[in-house]
Amino acid sequence: MIKARVTVTLKNGVLDPQGKAIEHALGGLGFDGVGQVRQGKVFDIELDGTDKAKAENELKAMCDKLLANTVIENYSVSFV
Repeated sequence: MIKARVTVTLKNGVLDPQGKAIEHALGGLGFDGVGQVRQGKVFDIELDGTDKAKAENELKAMCDKLLANTVIENYSVSFV
């Protein structure tokens, strides 16, 4: 069994209204010194097998087809 974590974030330059709202809310809660906040998504995925190279290729295909909008989002894959 292979366990992986896919992290999807907005590309630089893409407006992030949810991140901006979180940033303002943190300031309103008294957390001073918070800079820019960008929100994203995390997917923890378990795959059958032991071949990490194959799993990485499959995970990238999953991101390209479903998990990330590659026009406005970046993604990274790590094994946990």
